[in-house]
Amino acid sequence: MTDAEATTARAEAPPGLLIVGLGLIGGSLAAGLRASGFGGRITACDPDAGELRRGLDMGLIDAGSTRLAELAPAADVIVLAVPVLAMEGLLAELDALNPGLKGQAVTDVGSTKATVRDAARRVFGRVPPTLVLGHPIAGSEKSGVAAADPELYAGHNVLLTPEADTDAEALARVRALWQACGARVLEMDVERHDAVLAQTSHLPHLLAFSLVDTLARQDARLDIFRYAAGGFRDFTRIAGSDPVMWRDIFTANRDAVLASLDDFEAGLARLRAAVEAGDGDAMLAAFGRASHARRYFESLLNKTSYQTEYAMQSQSQVTYRVRPGGSARGRVRVPGDKSISHRSIMLGALAEGVTTVTGFLEGEDSLATLQAFREMGVAIEGPSQGRVVIHGVGLHGLKAPSGPIYVGNSGTAMRLFAGLLAGQSFTSELAGDDSLTKRPMNRVAEPLRAMGALIDTAEGGRPPLTIHGGTPLAGLYYDMPVASAQVKSCLLLAGLYAEGETRVREPAPTRDHTERMLGGFGYPVARDGDTCWLEGGRRLTASPIDVPADISSAAFFMVAAAITPGSDLTLEHVGINPTRTGVINVLKLMGADLELIDEREVGGEPVAEVRVRYAPLTGIDIPAEQVALAIDEFPALFIAAANAAGTTRLRGAAELRVKESDRLAAMADGFATIGVEHSLHDDDGIDIVGRGGAEGPSYGGGRIDSLGDHRIAMAFAVAALRAGEEVVIDNCGNVATSFPNFTELARRIGMGLEVQGPETESHHEP
Repeated sequence: MTDAEATTARAEAPPGLLIVGLGLIGGSLAAGLRASGFGGRITACDPDAGELRRGLDMGLIDAGSTRLAELAPAADVIVLAVPVLAMEGLLAELDALNPGLKGQAVTDVGSTKATVRDAARRVFGRVPPTLVLGHPIAGSEKSGVAAADPELYAGHNVLLTPEADTDAEALARVRALWQACGARVLEMDVERHDAVLAQTSHLPHLLAFSLVDTLARQDARLDIFRYAAGGFRDFTRIAGSDPVMWRDIFTANRDAVLASLDDFEAGLARLRAAVEAGDGDAMLAAFGRASHARRYFESLLNKTSYQTEYAMQSQSQVTYRVRPGGSARGRVRVPGDKSISHRSIMLGALAEGVTTVTGFLEGEDSLATLQAFREMGVAIEGPSQGRVVIHGVGLHGLKAPSGPIYVGNSGTAMRLFAGLLAGQSFTSELAGDDSLTKRPMNRVAEPLRAMGALIDTAEGGRPPLTIHGGTPLAGLYYDMPVASAQVKSCLLLAGLYAEGETRVREPAPTRDHTERMLGGFGYPVARDGDTCWLEGGRRLTASPIDVPADISSAAFFMVAAAITPGSDLTLEHVGINPTRTGVINVLKLMGADLELIDEREVGGEPVAEVRVRYAPLTGIDIPAEQVALAIDEFPALFIAAANAAGTTRLRGAAELRVKESDRLAAMADGFATIGVEHSLHDDDGIDIVGRGGAEGPSYGGGRIDSLGDHRIAMAFAVAALRAGEEVVIDNCGNVATSFPNFTELARRIGMGLEVQGPETESHHEP
């Protein structure tokens, strides 16, 4: 047996457990372990013999004593569930019984960690390797072992703060103990723990105690409490907690609590001034930030684990199981265009006046952009059923955010924000999730630096980006090496703040939503052939925006109808901007029966109903001029190619290698699984040999890893319409961030799609 295997085996063996302090926290730990089938011996030490008797009567412990020396030497794991100010004396007593805590894993439940760590250093001269400081984020206003709850820790976080030299076996034993109670065990450093808890736990308790104490001393206190509404009761419930415990916590974590209190008092003073002055926009900005921050971050926290101070990483995996066959019939409207939703918030915030947006995409990426502008002082109402009202602050009205701007999985937001923030007077940081952190950002950082911006990136030009404010920008002429709407838009947004003219030449046409929307806000953008430009220093004027349905999302249903015999599907109010219609052009070249109905212009953007009926498809060589126009839709188009007669060839699509996944490789791997003949071409293309015209299925089924790429997931879900066996797609969680109702619409048109795991789905532009 290796050392690692021996460590694991010892960690999994039921230890002899001693709980010092058999109150609610210690008693609930014992109760949770008993309920989980914990096979070790549980003992308890407490100065109150009555508590020990109750613990024995309840079957929570096997033995108890008021004297630590009678139980500690035989324990493998010791949990210190006593007030933080009592820790030092208790650690000294344990050191006298077992110097250095050798061979014993010891942990605590204290709400502050620096105090316990410093006490350990005074007692032992260091933090012993087997001392694993911890803190369960759970509790109750009740106290005593009689209130012990076996479910108290189920689904709650337990934060461990190990040192660099913490013993691996001790850490594993402590982790296993809490996990047996159903807790999520996370790790962070001591200082960060104390700062976070001061903000999220200690400060709210302090405010609740203060509010109840203030009101309880009023003459009308009986009426105040008699007629208090639910919100008052919910908030002040925590003021019923143990006063002695909280006195000790506030004493132990004084500096962090005071820092949090200073921040709160500053915010309260700003809000008081707004109320006093009748400043409705300032009040709305504060209330909107609070309301939507809570909803946005709660939605993330409900399905995530702690990663850093601003970002979370998904724990739950979503799997699609799609039955072979099905239909594609009816009328559906897919969600609003994410690219336009992003820009509507950005330009509405920078405009002068009030902008009303309808059809706004309420996906995670767009909501992250919306929340970022709230953090920068913009008052925003909504979203409510796709309607958002933005109270613009003008080009120079943004304020420094209190921390990093978190854009989740959205490369669009990060790249566009980089240009916009380069012209601000304050320094800012742009951060994203793990997937986004792997994507290249030098393509915007380098031209922005050429304009005079000071930008720091992580290794390899990747996020996070730190953009230093206050540096003057100068216009430039930039000849883009690769066609990218994100890079073009980034530079045009920076050009709003630059001295002189900013010109961007694109090697192939890309979507022009930024240019169109700038014009709609009264900011002139000129174009001559493949080059567009603007002059810095003008103003944006508020304008209403109606967001059309996203053609990138509609593309999956266009392909579904195009490949499925008997189909007849109409997609409503689809944006048909000529820089986005590559998918329509390619499908028509392949022979799709596709028509545009009721073409019209809404808010500067062309829209139409798109009707698709089944017709046999033929493989083609995809024209070079269509590649940039369909770059995001190729995963869907590859499925059309797999159902066409003959070979479809794509070249010049190297951009697909650096999307949310390497989409050429991901689609090729999926094709290998389901049996579609194909071959990759260097770094920029693929040949797909379709079986169109054959009776029955075009290919088989199998299990596919989407690599967390929403477009790969949706493409292979559509592929199941012509599969001979079930198609199972793993890692589909990112679909919801851009297409929240994809599965609902897929079922509505007749696809047999089932979901395993919570749905949480994403979407991006080039």
